[in-house]
Amino acid sequence: MNEDNNQPSPLAGDVVNDTSQAPDTTMAIVVYALYLASFVVGFTSIIGVVIAYMYRGNGPAWLDEHYRYQIRTFWIGLLYATVTIFLAFVLIGLPLMLVLAVWFIVRCVKGFKGLQEKRAPHNVDSWLI
Repeated sequence: MNEDNNQPSPLAGDVVNDTSQAPDTTMAIVVYALYLASFVVGFTSIIGVVIAYMYRGNGPAWLDEHYRYQIRTFWIGLLYATVTIFLAFVLIGLPLMLVLAVWFIVRCVKGFKGLQEKRAPHNVDSWLI
């Protein structure tokens, strides 16, 4: 029980909709938007990962997991992009670039959804989706 107003305390895993203490998710949203904008303006993902590094560790654990997920998405995506560019010389890299774009978009959409639900993204440590 919460001693202040005799209300039961929220259980672990419950989503708390108290907007007075809700963390600011604006910068995490901006990072996902910058990642998606990198399809039009190529360098915005670099700005996004810098922001993710700057804001990492400044919020609750679930929000920090988003920043970690964003950082991992950038570096893993960069590795995959490098591999697909080299494979483009043998023509298999061209379809893999489409797969990489879908992978990147799906990770960003999963992140947006997790932010809306105020929870960490699933499978933060995954190299896949």
